[in-house]
Amino acid sequence: MAVPLAEDPERIEVDLLLEAVYRRYAYDFRGYARSSLRRRLWRRAHEEQVATLSALQERVLHDPLVMERLLRDLSINVTEMFRDPNFFKALREKVVPILRTYPYVRVWNAGCSTGEETFSLAIVLAEEGLLDRSRIYATDINDDVLARARSGRFPLEKMKRYTENYVRAGGTGDFSRYYSVQGNEAVFAPSLVNGAVFAPHNLAQDGSFNEFQLVVCRNVLIYFGRPLQERVHDLFLDSLARFGVLALGHKESVIPSHEERYEVLDPMEKLYRRSR
Repeated sequence: MAVPLAEDPERIEVDLLLEAVYRRYAYDFRGYARSSLRRRLWRRAHEEQVATLSALQERVLHDPLVMERLLRDLSINVTEMFRDPNFFKALREKVVPILRTYPYVRVWNAGCSTGEETFSLAIVLAEEGLLDRSRIYATDINDDVLARARSGRFPLEKMKRYTENYVRAGGTGDFSRYYSVQGNEAVFAPSLVNGAVFAPHNLAQDGSFNEFQLVVCRNVLIYFGRPLQERVHDLFLDSLARFGVLALGHKESVIPSHEERYEVLDPMEKLYRRSR
């Protein structure tokens, strides 16, 4: 008698690989959306020249360098300075006046990647006269991208695009004054992030670590499955001061179970103010 096939072998391989990553290295990707995750896993398998995800699991378990390369693949690092300029205009117009009411401002840039968004936030705070009484906490799961973020070094070839974004975002000065040129890199002024904290934090498993007046987490939750999204929304709610602001990406929104806890400041730019 034929044995019924209960589950797709590839799905089993994905589950086992993610469980192995969690148990061996404590990185938890088990709640991530599977379609994007599957593509990234197979990309790494092909790069490692293995034919199956089970073979990739063996390599990951026994070779930390393979895990480092896989972590780079699984981390979401699509970013640029003043990405979505209208978001930063809305930030100036609708959030900055709220931040001015606090004697001290703590900003959490969750999923900061290589730091472009962190420096963009610092420039906005500087131009609005708030940087001296603010502290930005920039966190990411990946230590390598955190090191790049901390350095404030970005490709010089991207500065034309970033300058255009800055102007469209309501920048009030000359963008080039914020960086110096060293070879083929633009090195941003350390004073922008002198008071910033760059630290590892895993949204999938780490808890709240401070109270914030602004939490910025854009275009990260779209890669998470629903249970993990709910966990992260609980985390943000625990981390926001009363009347603090949550900023999400264009394709993201506050989950239904949390909607009553927020007032919508800008439905297009996904800005929410905690109401209770």
